[in-house]
Amino acid sequence: MRADAYRLASFAHLDGGPRAGIVVDDRVLDAGEALGDTAFAARAGEIRSVLDVLHRWDETHPALRQAAQHERARSVRRGCPLSEVRLEAPVPLPGAIFCAGANYRDHVAEMSKTLDLPPEPDPRERGLKPWHFIKASTCVRGSGASISLPSYSKKVDWEAEVALVIGRECRNVAVDAALEYVAGIAIANDLSARDHLRREGIAPESPFRYDWVSQKCFDGALPLGPWITPLDDIEDVGRLGIKLWVNDELMQDSSTSNMIFSMAEQVAHLSTRLTLRPGDIVVTGTPAGVGSARGRFLQPGDRVRVWVEGVGELSNTFTE
Repeated sequence: MRADAYRLASFAHLDGGPRAGIVVDDRVLDAGEALGDTAFAARAGEIRSVLDVLHRWDETHPALRQAAQHERARSVRRGCPLSEVRLEAPVPLPGAIFCAGANYRDHVAEMSKTLDLPPEPDPRERGLKPWHFIKASTCVRGSGASISLPSYSKKVDWEAEVALVIGRECRNVAVDAALEYVAGIAIANDLSARDHLRREGIAPESPFRYDWVSQKCFDGALPLGPWITPLDDIEDVGRLGIKLWVNDELMQDSSTSNMIFSMAEQVAHLSTRLTLRPGDIVVTGTPAGVGSARGRFLQPGDRVRVWVEGVGELSNTFTE
């Protein structure tokens, strides 16, 4: 790990609300306090939330790197041990959340087999573009949060995913420049109520058949965390290991190398449709190993852990 490495987090003491912080090794330091020792000191008081950091990313990121390096050099470390704070979702209320569908080759093959369908043609060969749906910001929960399963569903499924956090406003960007607008990556679990994808009594050919809100947008449907790892701390976003366990049983074990459309291609494509702004989230798809392929779904008392190489681990428990 480089000497100026840090992780950007939203944290709260047991008796306080969330603030922007940097995680340096096993301690959390208020981001505003950390910036007080840098060239950004005159404006450090303006930094309260992670969104404040992201909206000034070109200035805050190099200053936070400097702060992390200074912190490691101190004889007496500041901040609090991670064990003494509560980590919230790194961006508690994102401006917009875009989730990629059918974007891992192994997952597409898995679902075709599960549904007894012929192999899905390669979307690139068909001239297709990345495909996304939208989740509400109220779906977001932090690592460690207990999540209530929606009462209307008996088939809530897990989906381990890499989430991109936008750090610079962008519109109509080229693929080879797209990741320059990404501040960093976090871990997501894109929960799905599989028994509410289609509305009953609506003809299969009807454009009104699909119920994206019930399937994808219930409260707690997007655990996100535990923090944001700056993109320039990731050696190769195209070859990151990604795993998910349910109650310590490994369910998903893949790599971002199995993506159909790369992270850069997704950001570039979305930017042709609308302006992406700091704090927006792009959730980039899930690999094989989801519960619907096994006929197994989340139950009250289950604990789910998602790990992404170079980032860390997201963990949540589920209740009725």
